[in-house]
Amino acid sequence: MNTLKLWAVFTVGVAAGAAVALIYAPDSGVKTRRKLKRGLDDASDYVKDKASAVRDATSQFSSQAQDVINRSRSVVSSAVDAATGAANAVTSATKSKIAEFS
Repeated sequence: MNTLKLWAVFTVGVAAGAAVALIYAPDSGVKTRRKLKRGLDDASDYVKDKASAVRDATSQFSSQAQDVINRSRSVVSSAVDAATGAANAVTSATKSKIAEFS
């Protein structure tokens, strides 16, 4: 289940829970409102905590991805340098062999 669907299901669950609480509330209106406010505050804190955790994980993933990209660039650059050196060596050897036969 992707994150968007998870939050949608969570929100619907909170709304349904609030509606059921209002219908079956044995307490007075003031107490019921306080309980609902506490429940909404708890849900809000939960969402904020999870959003922060997602933000931190995204930041960490981004940092690790950048490290992999930098290492890959280094490896490719080294391979290109090695191939260029080998090609230059072959070219030089070929030119000297051609010069010997001329």
